[in-house]
Amino acid sequence: MPMRLDQIDRKILAELQADGRMTNVELAKRVGISAPPCLRRVRTLEEAGYIKGYHAEVDARELGFEVQVFAMVGLASQAESDLTAFEDRCRAWPLVRECHMLNGEVDFILKCAAPDLSSFQRFLTGELLTTHNVASVKTSLVIRVAKDDPGVSFDVLEERLAETV
Repeated sequence: MPMRLDQIDRKILAELQADGRMTNVELAKRVGISAPPCLRRVRTLEEAGYIKGYHAEVDARELGFEVQVFAMVGLASQAESDLTAFEDRCRAWPLVRECHMLNGEVDFILKCAAPDLSSFQRFLTGELLTTHNVASVKTSLVIRVAKDDPGVSFDVLEERLAETV
């Protein structure tokens, strides 16, 4: 049974989502409790799976990854074993940064990051298009990113919870 989150737990999650590097003392101050119970709550949230990890947000372009592409992939078969095999293959490809199974016209959308267009083209023609069970691939090159917020909106969560009270 999932743990019931109170307002302080939700504040902790919102603050850590915005800045996972802050100290426990700063976090406790921001959510209005002392440091020891704040740390206990963070550990409980981690153990319960609400906090999956802490990551640095790196600038792909600064690291030389100039090309970002979304690839919409259609499979010939949607049998569970074929879906799982494709997901396993995606996990093995370094250029594939995200893989989501979809409902609708395409089976998967892949977010890819490559150093340049020729690197992505080599991946597309040499790996993705030749993968067993891949029936179709449509790609869209990212021109610019207008919004890239991680996680969820805690404002929306709070509004929903206020409506149910």
